[in-house]
Amino acid sequence: MPVKVLLKEKNELRLRVIGESHTALQMLRERLNSSSKIDYANYFPGHPELDDPEFYIRTTGKNDSEKVLREIVAGISSEFESINL
Repeated sequence: MPVKVLLKEKNELRLRVIGESHTALQMLRERLNSSSKIDYANYFPGHPELDDPEFYIRTTGKNDSEKVLREIVAGISSEFESINL
């Protein structure tokens, strides 16, 4: 999943997620918002044929936004790796 960083600060991160659908972004938003380290997380789809969605994350306290995002994504990834068919 290609990602372009639009804003990167200690407690805020805004990304453009290239080529992803609502399915993956909704899962990520749900997991982020269920974390106590996250103050707010949401994505904005823009125009379906013209824009790639943007994802915004704001963390609580001294939590680093990039670090928290990487932790959540690693957790999701490990869940999918453990699937046995």
